[in-house]
Amino acid sequence: MNTLINKKVQFQDLGLIDYQEAWHYQEKIFAETISVKTQNRGLEAANQQMTPNFLLFCQHPHVYTLGKSGKSDHLLLEEDDLANKQAKYYRINRGGDITYHGPGQIVGYPILDLDNFFTDIHVYMRTLEEAIILTLADYGLQAGRIAGLTGVWLDFEAQKNPRKICALGVKASRWVTMHGFALNVNTDLSYFGNIIPCGIEDKAVTSLAAEMGREIDLQEVSDKLKNHLAQLFSMELQ
Repeated sequence: MNTLINKKVQFQDLGLIDYQEAWHYQEKIFAETISVKTQNRGLEAANQQMTPNFLLFCQHPHVYTLGKSGKSDHLLLEEDDLANKQAKYYRINRGGDITYHGPGQIVGYPILDLDNFFTDIHVYMRTLEEAIILTLADYGLQAGRIAGLTGVWLDFEAQKNPRKICALGVKASRWVTMHGFALNVNTDLSYFGNIIPCGIEDKAVTSLAAEMGREIDLQEVSDKLKNHLAQLFSMELQ
């Protein structure tokens, strides 16, 4: 564990970026952070370096990603169909099943050393969800969790028509995190019809725009979400 605690988090908005390019960038930061932690182990406290923290926001062109616990048959498209829809497909190293990313969605990649915050992956996941829940509350939407399922849902209590509005999938090693969440804001929901989202067949997917009946200012949502994350994690955003 680090003896130096760093609450500073470098925020970067990567804009619209290819999924693989963003993935490689995450991997680079992730590896560098773990390298600092490894080097610190053999050093006296006075010689240790603080580990960095990053919060990346972006949008991706149409892409489907399959996590380690996912099933490939949850993608309902053939290779030719992917090309026709201008979509890509990747198997990746996060937890979870298959999901979709596309324009109009806020994808967040916190690359945090949890030794700087709290060393509990369950609490980490629930805190990410809470930031989304608070952001949706800013728009008058009551969102929450469904037991046994990750992500953020609408109609999560009565569950007459439960709708997922945010998916989560993370990887962590030595308490350093990568991957994260995808909040549907102005997302083209028809692309979810080509998969069994997160392996769940009996529940729908929605977006902030669909619930509000109008297109939403993506930058406004991004700013609200960033501020809720900063407060919940006691981050000092840079």
